[in-house]
Amino acid sequence: MIGYRKELIARGATLVVTVGLALTTACSKAPPPLDTEKLREFANDYAISWAGEDPMKVASRFAPNGSLAINAAAPLVGREAIAARAKQVMTDYPDVAMKMEELSLFDGNITFYWTMTGRNTGPGGTGRAIKLSGSDEWTLAPDGLIATSKSSYDEAELQRQLTAPIPRGR
Repeated sequence: MIGYRKELIARGATLVVTVGLALTTACSKAPPPLDTEKLREFANDYAISWAGEDPMKVASRFAPNGSLAINAAAPLVGREAIAARAKQVMTDYPDVAMKMEELSLFDGNITFYWTMTGRNTGPGGTGRAIKLSGSDEWTLAPDGLIATSKSSYDEAELQRQLTAPIPRGR
């Protein structure tokens, strides 16, 4: 019986040491804490970059092989693809503006909440104004640029705004 207890104690000590080493290793690999003030500035600059005539300003906020996934669509990968999407938005909505509503940092996750406004006066546009809210879940690259962005907004609401009758004055 004494031999059995010694073996259990030895196994327990081995387990404690193993778990302790695993936790120490896991904790030492954790990314450094984010500078929230710099991140807020970055997010605000990202929002401002959408308003303008230079889609590369949007794309430059992404790592060279960064990706942007919008709703359920396949991700756009690389700055060239992201710039092409930004150019499409800027063409469809020449007066586009994006405002950062909130930046959420919770448990290592970054969520950028935004509102986009503009009038659909580009080629083939409806002439109607939109005001659309959405969010982007970001993963940052080691250099602080966006590695992945999962953007979401209500597509049905956008279509409703683009096709709704224009109110007439009384």
